[in-house]
Amino acid sequence: MDNNAPKAGASRGGFGSLFGGSSPEYSNSELAGVPLTGMSPLSPYLNVDPRYLTQDSDEFILPTGASNTRGRFELAFFTIGGSCITGATFGALNGLRMGLVETRDMAWSKPRNVQILNLVTRQGAMWANTLGSLALLYSAFGVVIEKARGAEDDLNTVAAGTLTGMLYKSTGGLRGAARGGLAGLAMSGLYALYNNWDHLRGSTPSRY
Repeated sequence: MDNNAPKAGASRGGFGSLFGGSSPEYSNSELAGVPLTGMSPLSPYLNVDPRYLTQDSDEFILPTGASNTRGRFELAFFTIGGSCITGATFGALNGLRMGLVETRDMAWSKPRNVQILNLVTRQGAMWANTLGSLALLYSAFGVVIEKARGAEDDLNTVAAGTLTGMLYKSTGGLRGAARGGLAGLAMSGLYALYNNWDHLRGSTPSRY
């Protein structure tokens, strides 16, 4: 019986060396206390080094020359889609309000429901088309200006907003284009100011 003990140990050691038994072993308490964000607790029976499972910072694999932030072309899809959905929602609510006001003297019947539904769909489609067109023009101008200048800053935002307003109101002549450009300049300027508000508050005030 005593002669079987070394053989069992030898066979166990042979299988251990065959399947990586030379790796360091950790106790159950060491493995159970490893903090893993967004993962289930580590099983105490896994023979791994806990240091390889913890990361102090996010790590991403980016293509050569790619930026770690999304550019205007990537944001264009979100901007256009979000504008269409926002316009459709606002238009539908506005159409519902207009329908209730215009048919307040009518009793609840099928003609009144049809009239309200027509206003809801008409207003929703109109506002979705309007905001979607503005977002499309703004995104297109932003991408073109970014590629032309080779830089991404608030100047691109202000220029894209001004050109969008001018082109959208260009059917009204020079005065209409000028008013649209001023409106786009004001809105894009306020947006750029909002994005840099924390930086402006933290900067040293000028003496002039």
